Amino acid sequence: MRATNSAASMALVAIPDPYIFGTRLCGDLSEGAAREWLVPDGVGGYAMGTVSGLRTRRYHALLVAAANGGSARRVGLAALDPVLVAESGADVRLATHEWASGAVSPAGNTLLESFHLEQGLPRWRWRTGDVVLEAELAAVPGRPAYGYVYRLVSGGPVTLRVEALATWRDQHGERFAAGGDPAIRATADGVIIDEAYRVAGPGWHAAGQWYRDVHLREEAARGLGAREDLWCAGSFSADLARPGQTLEITAWADDLEAVPPPAARIVAAARERARAIEAKGADTVAARLLLAADAFVVAGAAAPDVIAGYPWFGTWSRDTMLSYEGLFLAADRAAEGRRLLSAYAATLSEGMLANTADTGSVEYNTADATLWFVHAVGRHVAAAGDADLAAELAPDLDRILRAHLDGTRYGIRVDPADSLLVQGADHCALTWMDARIDGNPVTGRGGKAVEINALWINALGTVGDLWKAIGRDATAVRQRYEAAVTSFRRRFPNPDGGGLYDIVDGPTGDDGALRPNQLLAYSLPYGPLRGQLPAAVLGRKLPTPLGLRTLSPDDPAYRPHHRGTPQQRDAAYHQGTVWPWLLGPYRDALAAAGAPKETERAVFGALPGHLGEAGLGSVSETCEGAAPHATTGCPFQAWSVAEALRGWTEIAMTHQEPPRTSTGEQG
Repeated sequence: MRATNSAASMALVAIPDPYIFGTRLCGDLSEGAAREWLVPDGVGGYAMGTVSGLRTRRYHALLVAAANGGSARRVGLAALDPVLVAESGADVRLATHEWASGAVSPAGNTLLESFHLEQGLPRWRWRTGDVVLEAELAAVPGRPAYGYVYRLVSGGPVTLRVEALATWRDQHGERFAAGGDPAIRATADGVIIDEAYRVAGPGWHAAGQWYRDVHLREEAARGLGAREDLWCAGSFSADLARPGQTLEITAWADDLEAVPPPAARIVAAARERARAIEAKGADTVAARLLLAADAFVVAGAAAPDVIAGYPWFGTWSRDTMLSYEGLFLAADRAAEGRRLLSAYAATLSEGMLANTADTGSVEYNTADATLWFVHAVGRHVAAAGDADLAAELAPDLDRILRAHLDGTRYGIRVDPADSLLVQGADHCALTWMDARIDGNPVTGRGGKAVEINALWINALGTVGDLWKAIGRDATAVRQRYEAAVTSFRRRFPNPDGGGLYDIVDGPTGDDGALRPNQLLAYSLPYGPLRGQLPAAVLGRKLPTPLGLRTLSPDDPAYRPHHRGTPQQRDAAYHQGTVWPWLLGPYRDALAAAGAPKETERAVFGALPGHLGEAGLGSVSETCEGAAPHATTGCPFQAWSVAEALRGWTEIAMTHQEPPRTSTGEQG
């Protein structure tokens, strides 16, 4: 780790060492294809692939363009396959593809001498004899445009040919030759495909043939369609006579006449931007998490927005608001965050925040997103001293409170008998445990859910603070807060388990299942039991190195593995599967209860290692409940990163020193 002192912050400013993987890991597809990289474009699209170069997902491509805030993405440029042409005329193919027959051909991964991920950008180096070729790519921030640079590092002269494998399809689907050839329009320096995106570079030679039966092993493992066909549109070429010479290609999917900068400039600018982000980190891990957090903040139509996870999630209000502290406050982006909060406030209807589904439709179907919004506003005002925002949003906060008190959609209402919030409707899953199979919730959780009521009570306490900040009488809201706290402390303690009920007054009565939802009662700033986390509540049942299990292993409904078909995975999603985002409230609850700083740090002990295990430099959505807790779900997840960044940096700030890190190279 290279660091300098900053007089302004007295923090360590770090430039992280790169993730480096050698020839053994790159050549072994069981490992090299399990580690993924992501290069987002800042508007919801991305490029994504594996260390080995093998496409294992339908989402892996070098240009995926987004629309509707990321909910509608289309895969464009699937791959650029480099081919070295020796003086003898022999081809050395450096790409790696797997076919439905089981064959891996070509197997260019066996020629990789290294893979680097530095400043978030991937770089491959292949060696064949004395010839070493490297490739790297980067995005143009704010538009679906990429630059790809191929550079001769040693040896030569050689001719480099780069074949463009194309498609144009929904990111969740497949395209086959039987559906017809793509529409091709030649340009002076390349090709336009389906009038949707353009690829440009030197020495273009049109081809036009299908590569049939590409196999996608990760889709097969997920029980989904695992085959597609790719169109070889043609190839670019250049003679590389000496080390340092390059072949540069660009691809873009917005204004096809607005040519991006040269690829080498795109890469250099992206590295400089990433260095500036990383330099804000107090240590190597913080620097990496800051860069990871940047991937999720995108330019929306009217204000910044948040992509919930790559590659398949779009914008979700629950994820956005739960992630707000980490992505905006811990990342020193409060000004952008303010605009986001105002924009989301404008979506309120019947006291509920809009939730934009990945179908692109706008729905109002969560019991907690609005309460997380109130929490985000409160944390923003407290951190930024922004009383003007509190005043601006005061009418919206009034409407939220009134709608919850009087009742709104899906049976969401305060029970006047005990001042607690009840929610639930047939076939609806309104809490964050929202998996459904054939339209039916796996964990419906209707009634008075423990975390929903912790969030409601926290919202009342937060609004009391906001009223005080703008000079408004907070007596009434404080009274409601006290009444709800009193009822919570009376109703939720579970005499049989030592902790809290997960649900009270549910369809089948009170639910004593041991789940991590109760953490919010102990961790939120106005949680009804903040600072009172009993040591025996979680014990050894829920915590794992990478997060908390969603159900105790002792429960008959516990599912230790999160794999298989979509139905099998949904059945396990909140029935034992580990969620890393829960490390944030777990650490908060421990800190509020006065745990030693070593205990707080230990919560994130596995984090540095995890950053090099799956989605490189990022934090996964989920892991299996059973050891060794294999990562599952999205390899790049917003709230996982946000809560890791928030917790990691708060520990460093609280204890006047950065957490211990290991800066050893991965691989």
